[in-house]
Amino acid sequence: MSRNLSVRPASKSALDSVASMLRRAGLPADDVRTAPAQFFVAAVDGETVGVSGVELHGDAALLRSVTVEADARGRGYGRVLAAAAADHAAERDVETLYLLTETAAGYFESLGFRRCERDDAPAPIRETTQFADLCPESAVCMRAQTAAVLEAARDGGRTD
Repeated sequence: MSRNLSVRPASKSALDSVASMLRRAGLPADDVRTAPAQFFVAAVDGETVGVSGVELHGDAALLRSVTVEADARGRGYGRVLAAAAADHAAERDVETLYLLTETAAGYFESLGFRRCERDDAPAPIRETTQFADLCPESAVCMRAQTAAVLEAARDGGRTD
């Protein structure tokens, strides 16, 4: 991983760039400006390489929109972005993270997530735009303890 990596909360002025990156990755972006999410931007030498987001809902949160530019994948940036979102949630006493994915279940399993039924998510999570409108029913629902995601991210994405 690059020593010149920075991860910072996305400013309001950066949200159009966040949405653009999400669209390029085929991820939902229609609610980036309206969702109650905190987005994070990873940059290497000032060039954006990835984004992540998290929506807080009491003691649960929705991890959303973790993506890394295709030419920057495989360097641990996704793990760092997931950890930034999980850390933001942990600082606000969130115990459980949920997500929906169509293509990255295996990756998220490496960060401690396990598959669950959509109905297992608490109502505030099921009522998010991601759950209710943007992600198809075919998307896999997953959950993990926030602390487990942080530990897996620190350990390079390995869980036992």
